[in-house]
Amino acid sequence: MATSLEGKLVVAISSRALFDFEEENQVFEQGDDRAYMQLQLERLDLPAKPGVAFSLVRKLLAFNDSASQRVEVVILSRNDPVSGMRVFRSAQHYNLPIERGSFTRGQPPWRYLRPLNANLFLSTHLSDVRAALAAGVPAAQVYPHSAQASDAHPNEVRIAFDGDAVLFSDEAERVFQSDGLIAFQRHEKDKAALPLAEGPFKPVLAALHRLQQASTPQMRIRTALVTARSAPAHERAIRTLMNWNVDVDEAMFLGGLPKGEFLREFEPDFFFDDQTGHVNAAARHVPSGHVASGVSNPD
Repeated sequence: MATSLEGKLVVAISSRALFDFEEENQVFEQGDDRAYMQLQLERLDLPAKPGVAFSLVRKLLAFNDSASQRVEVVILSRNDPVSGMRVFRSAQHYNLPIERGSFTRGQPPWRYLRPLNANLFLSTHLSDVRAALAAGVPAAQVYPHSAQASDAHPNEVRIAFDGDAVLFSDEAERVFQSDGLIAFQRHEKDKAALPLAEGPFKPVLAALHRLQQASTPQMRIRTALVTARSAPAHERAIRTLMNWNVDVDEAMFLGGLPKGEFLREFEPDFFFDDQTGHVNAAARHVPSGHVASGVSNPD
């Protein structure tokens, strides 16, 4: 019988998103991939330090037990196969049960997302993220210099999402950018009962909701909507989630206040936003990623 990932939450992740390879990457950026491969080989027995998405991956994998394998994490990396040995050894060092990976030696790896039926792709390469989003796979560019996740919630996966152009479509954001705040508020108040269309990360939230329903005694999921919306535009966002039959545990309607300090208090394992200004600000406090979609991210 063929092996299948059907029914699992499949997270594809690049090696630099999972581990801290920033020092090695400086060698790679100099254009000498042979020197990079040699450096990784010399450090084969030296486990890489945890990267920005390490906490998220470790906690998601903790949903697996002997009775059920609910989560699959796959390495999808521009690294070469030799460097891939160090990636797998580092995963083994931290007891991360990661068994699958594709290493493409500089070529775009996103094309393997569809055979994996990936629910989420995390990479430090913006071009790969854009290509994945265009192919219909939720994806975010991990900011490798983001703050590390807090260790205050070892039994809880905490994920925060922006709303417009992330969980929801960019319909309302387009009104805001073209006509201003007053027109945006009026537009959303008039359409409060009309659900917003899905954004690129709605399937991620839905998958997490399903995983939460099957939560184990040792792990839980806590989600937050963190948005620049304020009343009266809050209602359409809440009603949209209700229409989807998907819950979030917290909703922060900040009315344009900086998100970073609120996220610092929520302590997510990861935060997703479509605007680079918000991601840069948040990255000073929490692990953060850029969802390169919607009107704020033209090609």
